[in-house]
Amino acid sequence: MTRPDLRQRTRAYYDAIDGDDYDQLTSLLAPSFVHNRPDRTIEGRDRFVQFMREERPQTDTTHPVDALYCRQEDSAVEPADGDNMETVEVVARGRLLDADGERIVGFVDVFTFAGDDIERIETYTH
Repeated sequence: MTRPDLRQRTRAYYDAIDGDDYDQLTSLLAPSFVHNRPDRTIEGRDRFVQFMREERPQTDTTHPVDALYCRQEDSAVEPADGDNMETVEVVARGRLLDADGERIVGFVDVFTFAGDDIERIETYTH
């Protein structure tokens, strides 16, 4: 079954970063969260939130998301109605914009969830 709440949680992640809402960001991430990005890997929810709050190169940015895609995986049990799919990843395609609205980079983020918590993000940029 598709889990639309995971798409909402993906959007909430970007809202939290763009709004500097670090309590909200913390609530979305699993304690064992890992972010793999082209320039570094950040391990642990607390470490990632600290990076976003204190160390990221530009803080006055926005992340418009142009599309969200869900990758689904067959579940072990097939319901009679054939609805046997569960969302296991959400992929976000978007742009990172500076304070003037100028494009810094395009990105694709692949979100993996542990229950409702974001467990891992793999970031690809262009």
